[in-house]
Amino acid sequence: MAQPDSKKIFFENLSGAGKAIAVLTSGGDAQGMNAAVRAVVRMGLYVGAKVYFIHEGYQGMVDGEENIREATWESVSSMLQVGGTVIGSARCKEFRTHEGRLKAAYNLVQRGITNLCVIGGDGSLTGANLFREEWSGLLGELVDQGLIEADAVQKYSALHIVGMVGSIDNDFCGTDMTIGTDSALHRIIEVVDAIMTTAQSHQRTFVLEVMGRHCGNRPSTPAFIYHIVLSLFPLRYLALVSALACGADWVLIPEMPPEDGWEEKMCEKLSCVCFSASETCYSVIQTRMKRLNVIIVAEGAIDRSNKPITTDYVKNLVVKCLGFDTRVTILGHVQRGGTPSAFDRILASRMGVEAVLALLETTANTPACVVSLYGNQSVRLPLMECVQMVIIHRPVFYCRSFENNLKTYKLLAHRKPETELPTSNFNVAVLNVGAPAAGMNAAVRSAVRVGISEGHKMFAVSDGFEGFYKGQIKEIKWADVGGWTGQGGSLLGTKRTLPAKHVEKIAEQMRKHNINALLVIGGFEAFESLLQLFEARATYEEFCIPMCMLPATISNNVPATDLSIGADTALNAIVETCDRIKQSASGTKRRVFIIETMGGYCGYLASVGGLAAGADAAYIYEEPFDIRDLQANVEHLTEKMKTSIQRGLVLRNENSNDNYTTDFIYQLYTEEGKGVFDCRKNVLGHMQQGGAPSPFDRNFGTKISAKAMQWISKKLVETFRHGKVFANTEDSCCLLGMRRRALVFQPVVQLKEETDFVHRIPKEQWWLKLRPLMKILAKYKTSYDVSDSGQLEHVVCNRPRDLDASVAM
Repeated sequence: MAQPDSKKIFFENLSGAGKAIAVLTSGGDAQGMNAAVRAVVRMGLYVGAKVYFIHEGYQGMVDGEENIREATWESVSSMLQVGGTVIGSARCKEFRTHEGRLKAAYNLVQRGITNLCVIGGDGSLTGANLFREEWSGLLGELVDQGLIEADAVQKYSALHIVGMVGSIDNDFCGTDMTIGTDSALHRIIEVVDAIMTTAQSHQRTFVLEVMGRHCGNRPSTPAFIYHIVLSLFPLRYLALVSALACGADWVLIPEMPPEDGWEEKMCEKLSCVCFSASETCYSVIQTRMKRLNVIIVAEGAIDRSNKPITTDYVKNLVVKCLGFDTRVTILGHVQRGGTPSAFDRILASRMGVEAVLALLETTANTPACVVSLYGNQSVRLPLMECVQMVIIHRPVFYCRSFENNLKTYKLLAHRKPETELPTSNFNVAVLNVGAPAAGMNAAVRSAVRVGISEGHKMFAVSDGFEGFYKGQIKEIKWADVGGWTGQGGSLLGTKRTLPAKHVEKIAEQMRKHNINALLVIGGFEAFESLLQLFEARATYEEFCIPMCMLPATISNNVPATDLSIGADTALNAIVETCDRIKQSASGTKRRVFIIETMGGYCGYLASVGGLAAGADAAYIYEEPFDIRDLQANVEHLTEKMKTSIQRGLVLRNENSNDNYTTDFIYQLYTEEGKGVFDCRKNVLGHMQQGGAPSPFDRNFGTKISAKAMQWISKKLVETFRHGKVFANTEDSCCLLGMRRRALVFQPVVQLKEETDFVHRIPKEQWWLKLRPLMKILAKYKTSYDVSDSGQLEHVVCNRPRDLDASVAM
């Protein structure tokens, strides 16, 4: 199904002919940097610009010669899945001096380079802006020294800078996520998941040290002040978010030094006992040891007296106080290594293309900008506004984000005593509907614990609405959902059964258990279910209660939300499999792989997975294709195979076309590729639904579920009249989804016009605008709609709470 026509500005109108763009990576490395370099090179070449690699960061710019090389299309092949940065990165003391920057300017002018794409941290981007500000003066000095001609000053009068933030610490103002952060979270969670199995086997406590220290350089320029400020307010995003993702028992971060006496409280939490007021942690009344405890300590953690809290200190404390078998694991640079996640590849590819577009549109008066992510949308922000915001407002800017994360963590990890809990006397039921999706269990855990903290009695429904009408309903307690965050599938059980045929029995069960609100977690079936329950309100008063749905499906085909719980895990499964399949052909003859993905009629997995895996084509239902398209794709791939690449990748959504099946496409490519390449096919199947949820899905499920439960609590209070709950308005039956920059509660009945019920997909899908990116990066001649590209905006310190789409991570 094609998208409705929109006002289009094609990039052919933004000719890059005659422009020279250089790309460098600087500072610490981060997974996904190579994807960004690849996107910059290929988009730059696509629009007719010359593109150069600057090897070894600013050091290579200062040294010049072979460190600055012209890039070709083939030079960035097979680097999408590689971690780190293949063009190298280095700290450069010489670039911090005026003489070093003078050498760098000479080396750039010699090659006609006046457009720089810098991928790095805050220090690297600040250095680039200083270089830009000094540019005209540097050229004047080069003329005076006789190193360049006088007319070069006019010809290369302005240096244009566009930055992308590559940092695992997610510590740059103005973007929700930096390149590398999601991959670092993947490494942490992989280690924690592995540790949990051995810890449970031996009844052990593990103390993990997580990176996150700000590693900015200390230049002698005025930027030195900037780095001092950064060192005063280091960001430990990884520690806190990984604690949320794995359900850690305790987390220690420098931003929030623990209160005095934290040692006693931590030991109390770990041992599941209460200490009397007169007892210290060295005298335990009784110990009922849990099989597993996980404590996460951020690098640089301190107490309120500014005394360092080390992993060894925490270990010794636990051993001395509780006698638990305790081990320490320091993750170190493991967090920086490994293959980039699907999220980082997509983020880096989008940012790289956006960076080239920004450079093409620059004028002499355009300020240096940073390409950022806000919610699910690319934006361009003035570089120095971001820097100044960090200097002046960093504690304020990150306070709300950190406060939100920390409150959510405390809410889910630390149960208040019964005497401190509010008493609402409301009963809330939670159930999963549709196919299982990774992250469902994290959402259920969050709902149960937030609901209990709000004073509600929580009920779990097994096997969706089928279990509902059969009476498979029981109260679920705080401890019942312990350890659910990292579990894949649906521990509650889930069915595709819709409630319409069983509304009478479901209403009877709701009366029996006095259900006052409903939280439904699932995919398209869950959406249809809420519509049916809303319509049943006219007949059964039992359904006149607050009802909320959370989108959870690997297909990402629910209307009114850009993202669904489980889709990120499925994408990572697809990308990991594609990487392995492509690697299997390494060293053999040229080969093309045809991969079938799930998704029903929704082509999200095939399209976005294709972008992340570097596919040459992706066939989907939403973009009709015929035999001529297939033939053109074969011919295109044949030409590429003859000249350079050794492996090709083609993805096909399972329901993309009734006649052009995976077998048909495989046979077509096999026949037409004779003498050039051979062909293999692979149907990924249900492996896309399995496995442990990704960090994104764990946190997305956790946070939007908490937000939904708070909405339910508010609606329960608003609709409680004369001793009972009665809610029959449209806005009391909602879907919570992320749209571009906002998390929005949307009445399900209002979404009917946006939905294609026959094919079970939204009528408009945002990710279709990403498909040209995949084609461009695969060297197809196509047009790219830039009407929705990032526009230069101003940094906003305090975003409205209702628009906080960064809750996803």
